This record gives sequence, C-alpha cells and structure tokens, in this order.
Amino acid sequence: MQKDAYTLILEAIDTGVYRPGDRLVESELADRFGVSRTPIREALQRLETQSLLARDGRSLIVASLDHNQLSELYVVRAELEGLAARLAARHATAEEVRVLKDMVEDDKQLLNDPTALSRANRRFHKQIHLASHNRYLVQQLDLVHRSMALMATTSLAAEGRGEVALAEHGAIVSAIEKHDEESAYLALKEHISKAFVTRLKLDAAAT
Repeated sequence: MQKDAYTLILEAIDTGVYRPGDRLVESELADRFGVSRTPIREALQRLETQSLLARDGRSLIVASLDHNQLSELYVVRAELEGLAARLAARHATAEEVRVLKDMVEDDKQLLNDPTALSRANRRFHKQIHLASHNRYLVQQLDLVHRSMALMATTSLAAEGRGEVALAEHGAIVSAIEKHDEESAYLALKEHISKAFVTRLKLDAAAT
C-alpha cells in the first residue's frame, strides 16, 4: 500500500529525519518523497492543526514541547499506558505474551545503541497497546506517541537508563502474564514516571 504524504512526513519526524526546530519546505518535501506539492501542502496543514508543526514567521518548523506541554503529555501517557497494561493483563493471548517476553530478551542486545533501543522501546509499548484489544485506546496512544516524537532526545540516552528500563519492561510483562491487572497498571505507570524524571534531568543538564 502506497503511503500518503501525511504518513511519510509523520514517519520522517518520528524517526528523527526532521527534528524539533527544523524547517519543512514544500518543494524539498515533494522532491524527497516523489509526490506533487498539493498533497504535501495539505499534509503540512494537517500536521500544523495537530500541533506537530509550528509557524516561525512564514515558515513551518517541527514543533518542540515546552516544560508544561511535556508535563501534560506525560500525565496523559502514564494513565493511558497504565490502562493498556491493565487491559493487556486481562485480554492478552499466550502468543502476545510470548512476543513481549522475546522483545525484552532481544532488546538486551541494544543497550549500547540508544537510538536502536528507543525504536525497540516504541515497538514494545505498541505491542502492549495492541494486546489491550481496545482499538480506541490504541488510537489515543498513537496520538500521544506522535507528540513524543517532538522531543529532541530519548530518555534512554541517559547513563544506565536502558538497563533499568528493560528490567521495568520485564516486570510489566510478568504482571501481564500472571493476569495481574493492578500490578501491570502500576508497573507501567511507574515506568513512565521514571522515564519522565530522567527526561527532566536530561533537559536540566542541557540548559
């Protein structure tokens, strides 16, 4: 299936091809993706409406999150992710649990590569979203994770965070496997909270 201009630009932001503060130029995007300027223009308008792009004079740039937006995003993310873990503990099949366990094991090979670990982390969380078997929750979490792409760095880049995060992933999967809804909810919520604390420390160190 051919991807539309909106999806192509979104993926480019999500994978870090375009970072917060980068200018997006219609003609350059059209050349890069091999599509005409009209769908590019429509995609940019849609992304601006979703606050993923911002105006800088006459230019459109990839938006960045201020401290308050970051805090608001993490509050929503913690609750929705926790709910996904709770529902996964209720609905996940044995096969879905096996995939989650394999992911935790495989991701240990990526501890020295924060970028690859960040991509693997997204896949892990997406797998939990799908295991919740609630399409509306999956849609909302997709929106949240799009906004997460507006962060300049991953919290997994912090010294030692990768190993701790994987241990937390293991605890989340264990609770899901035991169908312990409350423990799964709390474990994932705490995991997001710790990631937020790490991010705040990274941002403080960068200023």
